Amino acid sequence: MNIRMRVIYPALFSCLLILCAAEAGVVIVGSLTREKEATAGESYQGVIFIRNPLEEPSEVKIYQTDYLFFSDGKSIYDEPGTSKRSNANWISFSPHRLVIPPQDKSAVEYTVKVPDDETLVGTYWSMLMVEEISKTSPEASTPEKGRVELGIRQVMRYGIQMLTHIGDTGTRKIKFLDKRLISQDGKTVLQMDIENIGERWLTPTLWVELYNNQGTELGRFESGKRRIYPSCSVRYEVDLTDVPEGKYKALVVADNGDEYVFGAKYDLGIE
Repeated sequence: MNIRMRVIYPALFSCLLILCAAEAGVVIVGSLTREKEATAGESYQGVIFIRNPLEEPSEVKIYQTDYLFFSDGKSIYDEPGTSKRSNANWISFSPHRLVIPPQDKSAVEYTVKVPDDETLVGTYWSMLMVEEISKTSPEASTPEKGRVELGIRQVMRYGIQMLTHIGDTGTRKIKFLDKRLISQDGKTVLQMDIENIGERWLTPTLWVELYNNQGTELGRFESGKRRIYPSCSVRYEVDLTDVPEGKYKALVVADNGDEYVFGAKYDLGIE
């Protein structure tokens, strides 16, 4: 979501946010991830449907970016084709701009042409952005005339992740980065940062098994599943609020749901 700042009076701030949010209407039909396993030299096609539930036409534009994300919360949307594992240059799509009739839907067709390059391995990805164009925007094909607007304009956009896996190729590797115990909203939380240092995306579920000094297991504490692209990292949070104070051995497991399971051992002191 991008926010373009204009002159704004503080007393109007809350009202303007509510009004702008209410204007946003288009939605993507189906998943925001389009995933396909293909071979070098292969082509495949797909369709993205965009629905307008409003009582008036909605205008949108579609464009590409690359996409990287990291455990500190930072996301990077670079120019398409700049990331090492970008497939943006493989993708063509049409139209790049459209007006969706009231309570109707329109289609964006895309084709992915995988280069005939036998050195390709693992997962490649990029984003198709679908951004709604406000009628008050200078970009609008039929902008509202004679209207002076003071405030902010909130721009709503969807990012559709376009993934291509080259067969079943690519190494699967992760790296356990930082760990920290924090107090958060009255809870004790273990934060674990994990980086994908392989060549193929992973979707591991993370859990922690705790053992006291006598080797007795206190239980298994789960965090859930996260998607990690190569060279990207994520942060898992494990709730340990119910664990008594003391020193423990922790076995941290990241299970990809297949034969790829990763683990690390740590000493934890809960106070």
